[in-house]
Amino acid sequence: MVFYRDALDLAIAREYPGGTVFFAGQSLIEVAGHHRADDAPAGFAGALWLQVRDVGDAIAGLSARHVEIDRLPQQESWGLIEAWVHDPDGVPIVLVQVPADHPLRRGPDPIRR
Repeated sequence: MVFYRDALDLAIAREYPGGTVFFAGQSLIEVAGHHRADDAPAGFAGALWLQVRDVGDAIAGLSARHVEIDRLPQQESWGLIEAWVHDPDGVPIVLVQVPADHPLRRGPDPIRR
């Protein structure tokens, strides 16, 4: 929880025994440390994707907070700019910036009259 609060600089929406809910833009991210069976497989088979306004600024802030950067920002062939870090448990975190000219930024076609 400390990593998400201090390193990723996410604001806390609420806390409860065994978990913390963070603000993430217009949404929430819940990091829960409960209900995992003792014999559950170790690790996490996915990744946490966080969209940021400026991935370069995000990486600079993480570096200043001594977070290890796994991959510096680069534009992918699909047009998004991505950088990678990981949390203390090894969960991959992908920071994503959607460039202004990317199709994800375009709204639906206007209504034709």
